[in-house]
Amino acid sequence: MKKSTKKETDIKVILDNKDTIFRMIYSDTEELLNLYNAVNNTHYKDPDELEITTLENAIYMKAVSPRYKIGENMKNDVSCILDMWMNLYEHQSTVNPNMPLRDLFYTSRLYEKLTVGKDLYSSKRIMLPTPKYITFYNGMAEQPERRIMKLSDSFEQSREVNLELTVVQLNINPGYNEELKSNCPTLYQYMLYVEKVRTYTELLPIEESIRKAVDECIKEGILREFLIKNKAEAIQMSIFEYDEELHKRTLREEGYEEGITCGMEQGLVRGRSEGKAEGILELLEELGKIPEVEKQKILSERNLDTLKKWLKTAARAESIEQFLSNM
Repeated sequence: MKKSTKKETDIKVILDNKDTIFRMIYSDTEELLNLYNAVNNTHYKDPDELEITTLENAIYMKAVSPRYKIGENMKNDVSCILDMWMNLYEHQSTVNPNMPLRDLFYTSRLYEKLTVGKDLYSSKRIMLPTPKYITFYNGMAEQPERRIMKLSDSFEQSREVNLELTVVQLNINPGYNEELKSNCPTLYQYMLYVEKVRTYTELLPIEESIRKAVDECIKEGILREFLIKNKAEAIQMSIFEYDEELHKRTLREEGYEEGITCGMEQGLVRGRSEGKAEGILELLEELGKIPEVEKQKILSERNLDTLKKWLKTAARAESIEQFLSNM
């Protein structure tokens, strides 16, 4: 990230800030109730009926970058309970097939908190709010309007599944789930804000592009009240989010460049060419279904230079189609 010359009007970017624009918008109970109603097709009126249950210190992962402290806490975006339904909302700018696993960890911590002081060994059943998992996706990779992700898809053995968790991914990019966005103005305006940031970051340095997007949104009435009230924080968080996304992509590319795969993480050492091929496929699986012919072509390739090129292409691709056209 480029550093601008220090001025009195400059905003100090705190890189260990883990809040997000999405999380900050929906920490407001009225806005969260509006989102809840839009997602569930309900018509609740009283924000006081909604209980925000977002955990501030839910550990999802241990960071692997020097930029982040090892073992630091990664926050869930938003969770709430209304009428004994527990909705867990997450915003993602990249496709994440591990959301069911993340939500499993998070739900376990929520239930643990909700049952403090209750006798788990009692003959009386402890009733729990029913969970519902929604991921709002607005990344650049091609995704369907609605996608179901299941925890069981990660099981090595799936003949008898005794544990399941289903996450619904809703694409909120332009042209997708328009009825949902029309019923929740802040969700629609959040999408417009992200689009403006993306447009300007293609032309300008990150901080300058985000400042320009924020000023333009305020002028056009997009998230106007929120951005006026929280302008400094919004710019800071957006810089962090954008920089973090680029950083994660770089880490993935560099990591797989060394032939690191899930198999290696489990202690299985693969050959260099096999490792790179597996790394390519793992990256592509996050973008969608890989045609069998291309999958076998990648697995059978033994030229390390070719695999290195494909690996870089896969790390930068936003869709399977884009990767195939650049192979």
